[in-house]
Amino acid sequence: MASEGRGKQMPIAQAAGVVVRRWLDVEDRPAGLLPIRQIFFDASATRSFASIEERSAFEERWLGRYLTHDAKWFYLAIDPGGVPAGYLAGSIDDPAVTSRFDDIGYFSGLADLTRRFPAHLHINLAPQYRSRGVGAGLIAAFVADLKSADVPGVHVVTGRGVRNTRFYAANGFDELRTFPWKASELVLLARNLAG
Repeated sequence: MASEGRGKQMPIAQAAGVVVRRWLDVEDRPAGLLPIRQIFFDASATRSFASIEERSAFEERWLGRYLTHDAKWFYLAIDPGGVPAGYLAGSIDDPAVTSRFDDIGYFSGLADLTRRFPAHLHINLAPQYRSRGVGAGLIAAFVADLKSADVPGVHVVTGRGVRNTRFYAANGFDELRTFPWKASELVLLARNLAG
């Protein structure tokens, strides 16, 4: 799947024997879709769905739209055997003002922050690649490309007190706001990329 055939296919980051590539630089993208979807559902806190339609909408919200609309900002971690070990799905579009994110209701209350930190991301890894530097490699690749594009900042929204908040803090993200959402408490963490 991850052939070295083209000159532009050099890895943009490496960790634990895993290479990070931009999705658009992966030659056989269709072969990567099934393992990406498997990683997505394995890493998700949502395990059951009332219907196939609900499951499809969930996948579209947190994965599909990034592959469709933001493929330039999608990164794949590939293990030594050529199998996806994880991914970063990102966007540089401010979700508080971009209509394709209207289905995520909390962004309207975060517009003052997303204006300063418009890029956002989701990372999911196969269990055997967690806590091995792979997620940090994905963030490093995304942040390098964001800086090249003069994007001023990046944010992530996650559950308050969830294990990944320590991961994001270790990768330069600061907690800027905690807020209630439905039956949860969420937190927005952000990283300044300007200057």
